[in-house]
Amino acid sequence: MQEMSVFWLRAAVVLYSLGLIHAILTILRREERFFAPAFTGFLVGATLHAVSITERWIHKGRFPADNFFESIGLCAFLLAFSFLFLNWRYEFRSLAVFLFPLVFLMTMLGSMEAPVGAWTSTSVRGAVLLAHVSLVMLGYAALLVTALASVFYLIEERRLKQKITSKLFRRLPPLSTLDAIITRAMGAGFSLITIATVLGVAWAQREGQADWITQPRVLISLVTWALCLLMVFLRTSVGWRGRKAAVMALMILGCSALTWAAKVFLKPS
Repeated sequence: MQEMSVFWLRAAVVLYSLGLIHAILTILRREERFFAPAFTGFLVGATLHAVSITERWIHKGRFPADNFFESIGLCAFLLAFSFLFLNWRYEFRSLAVFLFPLVFLMTMLGSMEAPVGAWTSTSVRGAVLLAHVSLVMLGYAALLVTALASVFYLIEERRLKQKITSKLFRRLPPLSTLDAIITRAMGAGFSLITIATVLGVAWAQREGQADWITQPRVLISLVTWALCLLMVFLRTSVGWRGRKAAVMALMILGCSALTWAAKVFLKPS
């Protein structure tokens, strides 16, 4: 029965991934046409998630919250249930951009307690690692563009407010253009880093190290991804613009630099 609980949980991850796709499309293209199938998949995924928790509870004879994987999987289900209730009661669908990716990644982590076999091919292992690194670098590049546009936004905003006529910054684009650059670069950076994080987590588990989830480089990467998710949610759904969004983009770049340093210097033991 324990194997079946893992199967249902991983099936829920697949269905939750539709929500992740919806969030990425919403961030990149500013449209929610994929919400209906994503919500249906999310609803079925939450149902299978509940089945998985129930089966594990029956099999172990205790409430399944005894370790990190069980706890984060349970938290993911509670978040999923909360969103379904809020959407049913208040039609709070704008929260989906934040909760769909979060529930997906948390459930994915919760489904990785069961060990998996070693890499069947070194070429596949290398390809996954290469894809992860490439996507991370592209994502960091997009975040760098976001940060630079944010700096120029703050400079231009200050220049306009104080009516500074310096020729040095007179050629800066208007605030609306800089805001559009921030939005697009931020969305691209989040999408790339999200895919890179999923590949990186899967790669780390596949390496076969029992304590992979506790490695600082993994934890820092997950925290950075969560901050990126919060950033795009505040911008796309809450409506953060101007100074708040610019300052937060600079903070995310700092966290990304810390993540890069952790990947370089904090090698797994």
